[in-house]
Amino acid sequence: MDLIFKALADATRREMLDKLLDQPGLTLGDLIAGTEMRRQSASKHVQILEAAGLVVTEWQGREKKHFLNPVPIQEINRRWVDKYSRTRADAILNLKQALEAGSTGKRK
Repeated sequence: MDLIFKALADATRREMLDKLLDQPGLTLGDLIAGTEMRRQSASKHVQILEAAGLVVTEWQGREKKHFLNPVPIQEINRRWVDKYSRTRADAILNLKQALEAGSTGKRK
């Protein structure tokens, strides 16, 4: 999981993932189109994303296509985000029930 967090810590890599979410199957050239990034730098970023399992590649003829793999991000979501969201949601639900019980008790 450390590799995933390391990969997601960089804004350039997050932008690459966003591009792949919007347009699966981009080549390296497509990923850096409209930026000032050199192919060598982009290649290093993609290697980090691949090592983290966030990007998978597929050769189509002479082109190397890149695809987002959302599974590692979903694992982070389940392990970290959902766990904390659930706690907050439970607290809000308990508060709501306590308030409703209190207002019901006052009417009697």
